[in-house]
Amino acid sequence: MSLNVLVIHGANLELLGRREPEIYGGTGLEVIREAIEHRAERRGHRVSWFSSNHEGEIVDELNRAVGKVDGILINPGAFTHTSIALRDAVLAVAVPTIEVHLSNIHAREEFRRRSMLSDVVTGQVTGLGATGTVLAFDALLDLLEGKSLPEAKHAEE
Repeated sequence: MSLNVLVIHGANLELLGRREPEIYGGTGLEVIREAIEHRAERRGHRVSWFSSNHEGEIVDELNRAVGKVDGILINPGAFTHTSIALRDAVLAVAVPTIEVHLSNIHAREEFRRRSMLSDVVTGQVTGLGATGTVLAFDALLDLLEGKSLPEAKHAEE
């Protein structure tokens, strides 16, 4: 069964690798894209991409995704902290959605600690840089494929 996953990047993420590398790391968006596409291909799934600095364009893309995607990976950038419209659009798509952030938004400025999406997404990965984005994609695929980790065995067994 081939899945279709939409990956969305928001404001200023095309500058990854150049913009504040001490916060966001030195890995560019193209490297992240290649890693995700490789994983999707290896697992037999399709991935589509959308990136915009404009909130309304991201909302429009989410609206177009209704009934067409199985899951979403989204890094909304600064829209995380301000966009009720983006939150509502994620709800409307009604598929498993992982919110991802390169920096740890909970350890940053007070205004960045609140995510408007956190209560409507399936999960959130934050603070692990580019690696976290790829791990979040893998986790989303596992979730969509119905995979889970085996139960932990106790040391005394």
